[in-house]
Order: sequence, then structure tokens, then C-alpha cells
Amino acid sequence: MSLVLLALCMFACGEKKLTNEDMKAAEKTLFNEDMSMNTEAAPKVVEKYCQFVAQNPDDPTADMWLFHAMEISVMLKDAEKSESLCDQLLKQYPQSKWAPNALMLLGSYVYNDQVNDTARAHQTLQRLIDEYPESEFVDDAKMSIEYLGLTPEEIMSLFYTRQMVEED
Repeated sequence: MSLVLLALCMFACGEKKLTNEDMKAAEKTLFNEDMSMNTEAAPKVVEKYCQFVAQNPDDPTADMWLFHAMEISVMLKDAEKSESLCDQLLKQYPQSKWAPNALMLLGSYVYNDQVNDTARAHQTLQRLIDEYPESEFVDDAKMSIEYLGLTPEEIMSLFYTRQMVEED
């Protein structure tokens, strides 16, 4: 009898299994009325998305919610969390349509822009090119590799110089 009571208590006290509707409700809290990010709610939304993935790893939307958790972490400039979520996505869902996008975000925005690690940025972008050669992000990854470490002014100068050469 005591085992039955223990099981009932654990069930009653356990965490509620999250649904896609819960994720959509959480998503609505991400932005303020002026469309700026709600930085207080955002980390909670990331955790809710991660909780959904942990509870529902085989759900067809799990990879999307994991990617969105990473995307929010990138916007929050949380490099460590962004990297961790990208790694999780690539390990759990290597064939996900979101995997190339995650590598692009990690290489271009996290490693290059946020932590200024052009070697890791290059490695990550090259991984995108090598592992997902049919991805729509391959050309962007190649261009990003070419411009790693350059300031916006240097990139504009390079564009201008190339344009002048092409016109001649």
C-alpha cells in the first residue's frame, strides 16, 4: 500500500509534461509591446524549451524548440549556453533542418562576433560546409570565413575594391 501512495505522490508532485501549446505560450512572452526582447522572460523561455526537449525528445518539434532556445541564448549573448545548446542539437538531431543554421549562428555570431575567436569560428563554419553541403547556408558560411576578423569598414572597403575591379 505504501508503494502505491508513494507512486501517487510522485506523480502528483512531479513536473507537468509540457506541450507544444505551452511552448507557443512561452514564446509569446519573449517580446515586449515595442518588439524589444523581454530580457527577464527570455532565460525562462530558454529553460522551458529545454525542459520540453528533455520531456519529449522524440517529438517532431523538439529539434525546433532546441534551436529556438539556442537562438534566444545567442540574442542574450550567452556564448556558453549557445554553444552547449548547439552541441546538444547536433548530437541529438544531427539530421535536423535546424543543424546548419545552428552552426552558422555559432560560428558567425557567437565565436566571431561575441567572443572574437576567429579560429573556432572558422572551424565551425567549415564544419557546416563539410557536413551539410546542400544547406542554404553554405554560401553564407564561405563568405563569413572570408571576412572573419574584419571590421565592418574593412569589409565595405573589400566590397568596394572588388566592385571597382569587376567594372574595369
